[in-house]
Amino acid sequence: MADIRPFEVTWTEAEVGRVLDQVRAYPWPPAPDVPDGWAYGCDGAYLKGLCDHWTAAYDWRAAVADLNRFPQFTARVEEFDLHFLHVVGGAGGKRPLLVTHGWPGSHYEFWQSIEKLAFPSRFGGDAADAFDLVVPSLPGFGFSSKPARPIGQRTTARLFNTLMTEVLGYRSYLAQGGDWGAMVTSWLGREHGASARAIHLNMLGFRPHGGPTSEAEIAWAQKQAAAMDMMGAYFRLQVSKPQSIAWMGAGNPVGQAAWIAERFHDWSDLRAKTLDEAHPKDRLLTNIMLYVMTGSFTSGAWYYRGMVEEGGLALAAGERVETPTAFANFPGEPLYSAPPRAFAERAYNIVRWTDQPRGGHFAAMEEPDLFVADVQAWAREHG
Repeated sequence: MADIRPFEVTWTEAEVGRVLDQVRAYPWPPAPDVPDGWAYGCDGAYLKGLCDHWTAAYDWRAAVADLNRFPQFTARVEEFDLHFLHVVGGAGGKRPLLVTHGWPGSHYEFWQSIEKLAFPSRFGGDAADAFDLVVPSLPGFGFSSKPARPIGQRTTARLFNTLMTEVLGYRSYLAQGGDWGAMVTSWLGREHGASARAIHLNMLGFRPHGGPTSEAEIAWAQKQAAAMDMMGAYFRLQVSKPQSIAWMGAGNPVGQAAWIAERFHDWSDLRAKTLDEAHPKDRLLTNIMLYVMTGSFTSGAWYYRGMVEEGGLALAAGERVETPTAFANFPGEPLYSAPPRAFAERAYNIVRWTDQPRGGHFAAMEEPDLFVADVQAWAREHG
Protein backbone atom coordinates (compact mmCIF):
# COMPACT_ATOMS: atom_id res chain seq x y z
CA MET A 1 0.00 0.00 0.00
CA ALA A 2 1.26 3.49 -0.84
CA ASP A 3 2.54 5.70 1.93
CA ILE A 4 -0.09 8.31 2.78
CA ARG A 5 1.51 11.52 4.01
CA PRO A 6 -0.31 14.44 5.67
CA PHE A 7 -0.06 17.66 3.70
CA GLU A 8 -0.33 21.32 4.61
CA VAL A 9 -0.30 24.40 2.38
CA THR A 10 2.64 26.65 3.29
CA TRP A 11 3.12 29.84 1.30
CA THR A 12 5.80 32.11 2.73
CA GLU A 13 5.63 35.87 2.86
CA ALA A 14 8.61 36.06 0.50
CA GLU A 15 6.97 33.77 -2.07
CA VAL A 16 3.68 35.66 -2.04
CA GLY A 17 5.52 38.98 -1.97
CA ARG A 18 7.28 38.18 -5.24
CA VAL A 19 3.93 37.46 -6.89
CA LEU A 20 2.35 40.66 -5.58
CA ASP A 21 5.37 42.68 -6.73
CA GLN A 22 4.90 41.25 -10.22
CA VAL A 23 1.22 42.21 -10.13
CA ARG A 24 2.08 45.78 -9.08
CA ALA A 25 4.74 46.08 -11.78
CA TYR A 26 2.58 44.75 -14.61
CA PRO A 27 2.97 46.88 -17.77
CA TRP A 28 -0.68 47.36 -18.68
CA PRO A 29 -1.23 47.18 -22.46
CA PRO A 30 -3.96 49.18 -24.20
CA ALA A 31 -7.46 47.72 -24.15
CA PRO A 32 -10.30 48.44 -26.61
CA ASP A 33 -12.51 51.35 -25.61
CA VAL A 34 -15.83 49.59 -26.19
CA PRO A 35 -19.03 49.11 -24.15
CA ASP A 36 -18.39 45.39 -23.63
CA GLY A 37 -14.74 44.86 -22.79
CA TRP A 38 -15.31 41.12 -22.38
CA ALA A 39 -15.97 40.81 -26.11
CA TYR A 40 -12.23 40.99 -26.75
CA GLY A 41 -10.99 38.86 -23.85
CA CYS A 42 -10.74 39.65 -20.17
CA ASP A 43 -12.28 43.06 -19.48
CA GLY A 44 -9.58 45.60 -18.60
CA ALA A 45 -11.56 47.43 -15.94
CA TYR A 46 -12.48 44.19 -14.20
CA LEU A 47 -8.90 42.90 -14.37
CA LYS A 48 -7.49 46.12 -12.90
CA GLY A 49 -10.04 45.96 -10.10
CA LEU A 50 -9.11 42.32 -9.45
CA CYS A 51 -5.41 43.19 -9.32
CA ASP A 52 -6.01 46.16 -7.02
CA HIS A 53 -7.90 43.84 -4.69
CA TRP A 54 -5.12 41.24 -4.99
CA THR A 55 -2.41 43.66 -3.88
CA ALA A 56 -4.35 45.76 -1.36
CA ALA A 57 -7.18 43.70 0.15
CA TYR A 58 -6.73 39.99 -0.51
CA ASP A 59 -5.78 38.25 2.72
CA TRP A 60 -3.53 35.46 1.50
CA ARG A 61 -2.81 34.25 5.03
CA ALA A 62 -6.53 33.72 5.60
CA ALA A 63 -6.66 31.92 2.25
CA VAL A 64 -3.87 29.56 3.33
CA ALA A 65 -5.69 28.86 6.58
CA ASP A 66 -8.86 28.15 4.61
CA LEU A 67 -7.00 25.82 2.25
CA ASN A 68 -5.85 23.90 5.31
CA ARG A 69 -9.37 23.62 6.73
CA PHE A 70 -9.93 20.01 5.61
CA PRO A 71 -7.64 16.98 6.10
CA GLN A 72 -5.38 16.61 3.09
CA PHE A 73 -2.67 14.20 2.09
CA THR A 74 -0.35 13.08 -0.68
CA ALA A 75 0.26 9.52 -1.85
CA ARG A 76 2.52 8.04 -4.51
CA VAL A 77 0.55 6.41 -7.33
CA GLU A 78 2.69 5.17 -10.22
CA GLU A 79 5.06 8.08 -10.93
CA PHE A 80 2.83 10.76 -9.38
CA ASP A 81 2.46 12.25 -5.93
CA LEU A 82 -1.29 12.79 -5.84
CA HIS A 83 -2.66 15.46 -3.54
CA PHE A 84 -6.14 14.87 -2.16
CA LEU A 85 -8.57 15.85 0.55
CA HIS A 86 -9.96 12.93 2.54
CA VAL A 87 -12.88 14.04 4.67
CA VAL A 88 -14.26 11.07 6.58
CA GLY A 89 -17.75 12.34 7.17
CA GLY A 90 -20.79 11.06 8.95
CA ALA A 91 -20.64 7.89 6.86
CA GLY A 92 -17.68 6.78 8.96
CA GLY A 93 -15.70 5.19 6.16
CA LYS A 94 -18.58 3.35 4.50
CA ARG A 95 -19.90 5.65 1.72
CA PRO A 96 -17.03 6.97 -0.40
CA LEU A 97 -17.53 9.66 -3.03
CA LEU A 98 -14.73 10.73 -5.36
CA VAL A 99 -15.21 14.30 -6.61
CA THR A 100 -13.00 15.60 -9.44
CA HIS A 101 -12.44 19.18 -10.58
CA GLY A 102 -11.58 20.59 -14.00
CA TRP A 103 -9.76 23.51 -15.65
CA PRO A 104 -9.38 26.35 -14.77
CA GLY A 105 -10.79 25.20 -11.46
CA SER A 106 -9.13 23.29 -8.66
CA HIS A 107 -9.97 21.12 -5.68
CA TYR A 108 -11.05 24.43 -4.12
CA GLU A 109 -14.13 24.40 -6.40
CA PHE A 110 -15.91 22.23 -3.84
CA TRP A 111 -15.18 24.27 -0.72
CA GLN A 112 -18.78 25.36 -0.25
CA SER A 113 -20.07 21.81 -0.75
CA ILE A 114 -17.66 19.61 1.20
CA GLU A 115 -19.13 19.96 4.69
CA LYS A 116 -22.69 19.68 3.41
CA LEU A 117 -21.83 16.44 1.63
CA ALA A 118 -19.78 14.98 4.47
CA PHE A 119 -21.88 16.14 7.42
CA PRO A 120 -25.42 16.90 6.18
CA SER A 121 -26.87 16.70 9.69
CA ARG A 122 -24.94 19.85 10.61
CA PHE A 123 -27.09 21.70 8.07
CA GLY A 124 -30.46 20.20 8.95
CA GLY A 125 -30.10 17.29 6.54
CA ASP A 126 -30.34 13.53 6.90
CA ALA A 127 -27.27 11.82 8.38
CA ALA A 128 -27.93 8.91 6.01
CA ASP A 129 -26.86 11.19 3.13
CA ALA A 130 -23.33 11.57 4.49
CA PHE A 131 -20.28 10.65 2.41
CA ASP A 132 -16.61 10.03 2.91
CA LEU A 133 -15.25 12.58 0.45
CA VAL A 134 -12.08 12.19 -1.59
CA VAL A 135 -11.23 15.34 -3.56
CA PRO A 136 -7.94 15.03 -5.50
CA SER A 137 -5.98 17.59 -7.43
CA LEU A 138 -5.59 16.47 -11.04
CA PRO A 139 -2.03 15.46 -12.01
CA GLY A 140 -0.23 18.66 -12.96
CA PHE A 141 -2.68 20.82 -11.01
CA GLY A 142 -2.33 22.41 -7.60
CA PHE A 143 -0.33 20.31 -5.18
CA SER A 144 -0.22 17.11 -7.24
CA SER A 145 3.07 16.50 -9.00
CA LYS A 146 3.52 17.39 -12.64
CA PRO A 147 3.90 15.00 -15.57
CA ALA A 148 7.00 15.08 -17.74
CA ARG A 149 4.74 15.43 -20.80
CA PRO A 150 0.99 15.85 -21.33
CA ILE A 151 -1.30 13.20 -19.93
CA GLY A 152 -5.08 13.17 -20.10
CA GLN A 153 -8.21 12.01 -18.42
CA ARG A 154 -7.91 8.31 -19.22
CA THR A 155 -4.61 8.09 -17.39
CA THR A 156 -6.00 10.19 -14.56
CA ALA A 157 -8.96 7.83 -14.16
CA ARG A 158 -6.56 4.91 -13.75
CA LEU A 159 -4.56 6.83 -11.16
CA PHE A 160 -7.64 7.89 -9.23
CA ASN A 161 -9.10 4.38 -9.27
CA THR A 162 -5.85 3.13 -7.77
CA LEU A 163 -5.99 5.91 -5.19
CA MET A 164 -9.50 4.88 -4.17
CA THR A 165 -9.07 1.11 -4.18
CA GLU A 166 -5.43 0.36 -3.39
CA VAL A 167 -4.32 3.43 -1.42
CA LEU A 168 -7.50 4.22 0.52
CA GLY A 169 -8.85 0.68 0.46
CA TYR A 170 -12.40 1.28 -0.77
CA ARG A 171 -13.82 -1.77 -2.56
CA SER A 172 -16.24 0.40 -4.52
CA TYR A 173 -17.22 4.05 -4.64
CA LEU A 174 -19.37 6.68 -6.32
CA ALA A 175 -17.77 9.32 -8.54
CA GLN A 176 -18.76 12.86 -9.56
CA GLY A 177 -17.17 15.41 -11.89
CA GLY A 178 -17.59 18.47 -14.06
CA ASP A 179 -15.42 19.91 -16.85
CA TRP A 180 -12.30 17.69 -17.10
CA GLY A 181 -13.54 16.04 -13.93
CA ALA A 182 -16.52 14.88 -15.97
CA MET A 183 -14.19 13.24 -18.47
CA VAL A 184 -12.11 11.61 -15.72
CA THR A 185 -15.36 10.36 -14.18
CA SER A 186 -16.59 9.20 -17.61
CA TRP A 187 -13.40 7.16 -18.04
CA LEU A 188 -13.91 5.73 -14.56
CA GLY A 189 -17.35 4.59 -15.67
CA ARG A 190 -16.07 3.28 -18.98
CA GLU A 191 -13.00 1.36 -17.80
CA HIS A 192 -13.27 1.01 -14.02
CA GLY A 193 -16.96 0.25 -13.50
CA ALA A 194 -16.15 -2.69 -11.25
CA SER A 195 -15.07 -0.13 -8.64
CA ALA A 196 -16.81 3.09 -9.71
CA ARG A 197 -20.30 1.66 -9.45
CA ALA A 198 -22.19 4.79 -10.49
CA ILE A 199 -21.19 8.22 -11.83
CA HIS A 200 -22.67 11.72 -11.66
CA LEU A 201 -21.75 14.41 -14.20
CA ASN A 202 -22.53 18.07 -14.65
CA MET A 203 -20.95 18.09 -18.11
CA LEU A 204 -21.18 15.39 -20.77
CA GLY A 205 -17.89 14.62 -22.47
CA PHE A 206 -18.07 11.51 -24.63
CA ARG A 207 -19.70 11.77 -28.03
CA PRO A 208 -21.53 8.76 -29.51
CA HIS A 209 -20.37 7.12 -32.71
CA GLY A 210 -22.09 8.65 -35.73
CA GLY A 211 -22.60 12.09 -34.23
CA PRO A 212 -25.91 13.97 -34.23
CA THR A 213 -28.74 12.45 -36.23
CA SER A 214 -32.09 14.05 -35.36
CA GLU A 215 -33.08 17.64 -36.15
CA ALA A 216 -32.80 18.55 -32.47
CA GLU A 217 -29.32 17.04 -32.23
CA ILE A 218 -28.14 18.77 -35.39
CA ALA A 219 -29.51 22.10 -34.13
CA TRP A 220 -27.68 21.61 -30.83
CA ALA A 221 -24.44 20.73 -32.62
CA GLN A 222 -24.70 23.86 -34.76
CA LYS A 223 -25.33 26.00 -31.67
CA GLN A 224 -22.37 24.36 -29.95
CA ALA A 225 -20.12 25.03 -32.95
CA ALA A 226 -21.16 28.69 -33.03
CA ALA A 227 -20.42 29.04 -29.32
CA MET A 228 -17.00 27.46 -29.82
CA ASP A 229 -16.27 29.92 -32.62
CA MET A 230 -16.82 32.81 -30.21
CA MET A 231 -15.54 31.36 -26.91
CA GLY A 232 -13.39 28.39 -27.86
CA ALA A 233 -10.09 29.97 -28.90
CA TYR A 234 -8.56 28.89 -25.58
CA PHE A 235 -9.53 25.26 -26.38
CA ARG A 236 -8.04 25.23 -29.85
CA LEU A 237 -4.78 26.66 -28.54
CA GLN A 238 -4.47 24.38 -25.51
CA VAL A 239 -5.49 21.25 -27.39
CA SER A 240 -2.94 21.90 -30.15
CA LYS A 241 -0.07 24.14 -28.95
CA PRO A 242 -0.40 24.39 -25.15
CA GLN A 243 3.22 25.36 -24.64
CA SER A 244 2.57 28.62 -26.51
CA ILE A 245 0.31 29.89 -23.73
CA ALA A 246 2.70 28.44 -21.16
CA TRP A 247 5.54 30.63 -22.41
CA MET A 248 3.34 33.73 -22.17
CA GLY A 249 1.91 32.88 -18.75
CA ALA A 250 5.07 31.87 -16.91
CA GLY A 251 6.19 34.56 -14.47
CA ASN A 252 3.13 36.64 -15.38
CA PRO A 253 0.49 36.33 -12.64
CA VAL A 254 -1.67 39.06 -14.19
CA GLY A 255 -1.72 37.23 -17.52
CA GLN A 256 -2.64 33.99 -15.77
CA ALA A 257 -5.39 35.76 -13.84
CA ALA A 258 -6.80 37.27 -17.03
CA TRP A 259 -6.83 33.91 -18.83
CA ILE A 260 -8.57 32.23 -15.89
CA ALA A 261 -10.99 35.05 -15.03
CA GLU A 262 -12.19 35.19 -18.64
CA ARG A 263 -13.29 31.56 -18.38
CA PHE A 264 -15.16 32.22 -15.14
CA HIS A 265 -16.94 35.13 -16.80
CA ASP A 266 -17.76 33.33 -20.03
CA TRP A 267 -18.86 30.03 -18.50
CA SER A 268 -20.86 31.10 -15.46
CA ASP A 269 -24.57 31.80 -15.24
CA LEU A 270 -24.61 35.60 -15.17
CA ARG A 271 -28.21 36.04 -16.26
CA ALA A 272 -29.25 37.19 -12.79
CA LYS A 273 -25.85 37.75 -11.12
CA THR A 274 -22.78 39.87 -11.65
CA LEU A 275 -19.42 38.13 -11.90
CA ASP A 276 -18.55 39.33 -8.41
CA GLU A 277 -21.78 37.87 -7.08
CA ALA A 278 -21.16 34.54 -8.77
CA HIS A 279 -17.46 34.47 -7.90
CA PRO A 280 -16.38 36.96 -5.21
CA LYS A 281 -12.88 38.29 -5.80
CA ASP A 282 -11.35 36.61 -2.73
CA ARG A 283 -12.66 33.22 -3.84
CA LEU A 284 -11.58 33.68 -7.44
CA LEU A 285 -8.13 34.86 -6.37
CA THR A 286 -7.60 31.81 -4.17
CA ASN A 287 -8.35 29.61 -7.18
CA ILE A 288 -5.95 31.69 -9.30
CA MET A 289 -3.27 31.50 -6.62
CA LEU A 290 -3.45 27.71 -6.76
CA TYR A 291 -2.16 28.03 -10.32
CA VAL A 292 0.30 30.87 -9.76
CA MET A 293 1.90 29.57 -6.56
CA THR A 294 2.31 25.99 -7.80
CA GLY A 295 3.38 26.65 -11.39
CA SER A 296 0.33 24.75 -12.60
CA PHE A 297 -0.62 27.17 -15.37
CA THR A 298 1.67 25.32 -17.78
CA SER A 299 0.85 21.72 -16.90
CA GLY A 300 -2.84 22.62 -16.60
CA ALA A 301 -2.81 23.77 -20.22
CA TRP A 302 -1.08 20.54 -21.24
CA TYR A 303 -4.06 18.57 -20.00
CA TYR A 304 -6.00 19.51 -23.15
CA ARG A 305 -3.37 18.06 -25.46
CA GLY A 306 -3.37 14.98 -23.26
CA MET A 307 -7.04 14.42 -24.09
CA VAL A 308 -6.23 14.21 -27.81
CA GLU A 309 -3.24 11.94 -27.30
CA GLU A 310 -5.36 9.54 -25.25
CA GLY A 311 -8.08 9.14 -27.86
CA GLY A 312 -10.31 12.22 -27.76
CA LEU A 313 -14.03 12.37 -27.04
CA ALA A 314 -15.61 10.28 -29.80
CA LEU A 315 -16.64 6.71 -28.99
CA ALA A 316 -16.15 3.92 -31.50
CA ALA A 317 -19.07 2.02 -33.01
CA GLY A 318 -20.77 -0.08 -30.36
CA GLU A 319 -19.07 1.66 -27.46
CA ARG A 320 -20.98 3.25 -24.57
CA VAL A 321 -20.36 4.00 -20.91
CA GLU A 322 -22.49 1.27 -19.34
CA THR A 323 -21.95 2.31 -15.73
CA PRO A 324 -25.18 3.95 -14.44
CA THR A 325 -24.83 7.66 -15.17
CA ALA A 326 -26.62 10.67 -13.73
CA PHE A 327 -26.51 14.07 -15.39
CA ALA A 328 -27.33 17.41 -13.75
CA ASN A 329 -28.07 20.04 -16.38
CA PHE A 330 -27.22 23.51 -15.10
CA PRO A 331 -28.90 25.71 -17.75
CA GLY A 332 -26.68 28.80 -17.51
CA GLU A 333 -23.76 26.96 -19.11
CA PRO A 334 -23.03 29.29 -22.06
CA LEU A 335 -20.43 27.22 -23.90
CA TYR A 336 -20.88 23.52 -23.17
CA SER A 337 -24.66 23.35 -23.26
CA ALA A 338 -26.33 20.00 -22.71
CA PRO A 339 -27.20 17.95 -25.80
CA PRO A 340 -30.61 16.36 -26.28
CA ARG A 341 -31.00 13.41 -23.94
CA ALA A 342 -31.27 10.92 -26.80
CA PHE A 343 -27.80 11.98 -28.00
CA ALA A 344 -26.34 11.53 -24.51
CA GLU A 345 -27.99 8.13 -24.10
CA ARG A 346 -26.09 6.76 -27.09
CA ALA A 347 -22.86 7.54 -25.23
CA TYR A 348 -23.90 6.89 -21.62
CA ASN A 349 -26.24 4.65 -19.66
CA ILE A 350 -28.28 7.62 -18.44
CA VAL A 351 -30.42 6.59 -15.48
CA ARG A 352 -31.08 10.06 -14.06
CA TRP A 353 -31.38 13.47 -15.75
CA THR A 354 -32.22 16.60 -13.77
CA ASP A 355 -32.76 20.06 -15.20
CA GLN A 356 -31.64 22.61 -12.64
CA PRO A 357 -33.26 26.06 -12.35
CA ARG A 358 -30.00 28.02 -12.59
CA GLY A 359 -26.23 27.72 -12.46
CA GLY A 360 -23.48 27.34 -15.00
CA HIS A 361 -20.24 25.52 -15.67
CA PHE A 362 -18.83 25.80 -12.14
CA ALA A 363 -21.87 24.23 -10.53
CA ALA A 364 -20.41 23.48 -7.10
CA MET A 365 -19.10 27.05 -6.80
CA GLU A 366 -22.07 28.88 -8.30
CA GLU A 367 -24.94 26.90 -6.79
CA PRO A 368 -23.56 24.68 -4.02
CA ASP A 369 -26.96 23.94 -2.48
CA LEU A 370 -28.41 22.75 -5.78
CA PHE A 371 -25.26 20.77 -6.48
CA VAL A 372 -25.30 19.07 -3.07
CA ALA A 373 -29.02 18.27 -3.23
CA ASP A 374 -28.68 16.63 -6.64
CA VAL A 375 -25.66 14.55 -5.63
CA GLN A 376 -27.45 13.43 -2.46
CA ALA A 377 -30.62 12.47 -4.35
CA TRP A 378 -28.61 10.52 -6.96
CA ALA A 379 -26.60 8.68 -4.31
CA ARG A 380 -29.74 7.54 -2.49
CA GLU A 381 -30.61 5.59 -5.63
CA HIS A 382 -27.25 3.79 -5.66
CA GLY A 383 -26.60 3.03 -2.01
